[in-house]
Amino acid sequence: MRFLITGGAGFIGFALCKKLLDKGHKVDILDDLSRGQLDEDFSQLMQNKNLKLISENLLLDLVVDKISLEYDYIFHFAAIIGVKNVLKAPYKVLEHNSLLTMNSIRIAKKQKHLKKYIFASTSEIYAGTLENFQLEIPTPEGVSIGMTDLNRPRTSYMLSKIYGEALVQYSGIPFIIIRPHNIYGPRMGMSHVVPELLKKLDSLKNNSNLNIVSAEHTRSFCFIDDAIDQITFIAKEDSIIGNTYNIGIQNEEVSILDLAKILLKVTNKNINLIPSNAVAGSPNRRNPNMQKLKKIGGYDPKFSLKDGVTITYEWYKKYFI
Repeated sequence: MRFLITGGAGFIGFALCKKLLDKGHKVDILDDLSRGQLDEDFSQLMQNKNLKLISENLLLDLVVDKISLEYDYIFHFAAIIGVKNVLKAPYKVLEHNSLLTMNSIRIAKKQKHLKKYIFASTSEIYAGTLENFQLEIPTPEGVSIGMTDLNRPRTSYMLSKIYGEALVQYSGIPFIIIRPHNIYGPRMGMSHVVPELLKKLDSLKNNSNLNIVSAEHTRSFCFIDDAIDQITFIAKEDSIIGNTYNIGIQNEEVSILDLAKILLKVTNKNINLIPSNAVAGSPNRRNPNMQKLKKIGGYDPKFSLKDGVTITYEWYKKYFI
């Protein structure tokens, strides 16, 4: 089998690439490295003879004609993500994420034997319904989708992914849409709550104070290995085409304050955690209903939150902290 992963140098794309290579597959990464990093982990992965890096900008139409026609599976992860990046350039998010998706679909349409195109959407899809209507929690994939206020820059990311889902739906290619929920783990950068809190806790002296923003907001954190198991299961199941699946963990919803308490134990620190104001625009709950994936046998999480953040902390201690 031959795989193409757009944005494959990024957090989830990299982990997926590693999993596929471990199974002996041939994998091409299409990434201009504007977001992904050529770090030690990536450099080691590049030693694998079954891996090829296509260092091209997917925003450019001419790239489409440079790509092989022999892929069995295409995973589209290339996008502008991260709250800070979105708030800084909402128009760029709308423009680039749409163009990236359109060009990835153009590549998919040219393939000779494409089995499946997997589009990475987002759990932000549900934010407008949560804010303005009655959102079912845990949240199934089939709920009606509402919008947050267009005046908020953060809405641009959700809109780019809703539009991407629509493009995929009407593309005529065999597709699956995935909506990841708070995936975390090694190599995810520093602009996410788990590594941010780990770094802060590690750097503080015992008995210091730390403000925890959005302390009462809850999330269901999913370790990267469990997420990749779910994604690869969805890819290999040929019988499921044209469906949307949550990716994540259903039964371990915790508040940000409780997350910080778990991280305190992992870092072996004695810090005073002070609940603080919520971040504007941040959903107060996020918890995926995983029954749809469970019914077809693709939901079997192996990592508790404590185990996952321990592995994550060990990696960040080695490379970042």
